[in-house]
Amino acid sequence: MPSWVVDSCKDYSKRLPKNFGFAIHELAQSRDNNVTAARRQEGEWILSKLDKQEFVVALDVTGKSLSTQEFADQLQRWQMQARNVTLVIGGPDGLSAEVINRSDMRLSLSAMTLPHPLARIVLVEQLYRAHTILTNHPYHRA
Repeated sequence: MPSWVVDSCKDYSKRLPKNFGFAIHELAQSRDNNVTAARRQEGEWILSKLDKQEFVVALDVTGKSLSTQEFADQLQRWQMQARNVTLVIGGPDGLSAEVINRSDMRLSLSAMTLPHPLARIVLVEQLYRAHTILTNHPYHRA
């Protein structure tokens, strides 16, 4: 990832409390020129890293669109369930059908297609913003 992506994500993630358990796991983009094969390879890697008990949210343009307040409410529900939640952002070719099928929820950040580095920043910022809403921190009013 370019340094501006890494730096932006670090900035927001370090603001989250330690018990939030936030982590980014990144895989190298497939070098296969065949889109179907690349998506399949990435999907296999993602699925191999998921625990059967995790709640998996696939970021997908066709997923459910939430307002920031609705996302905060969803975050609170996840916290109450005390399950690990994994948010999966696909590569430039999107997520494999197998990853989509494994997901418990599909979430859209926008009706527009976002490049995955930008989607990562938006997602981390929205996690932080949702956290500030739930803790009555003034950031969310900015």
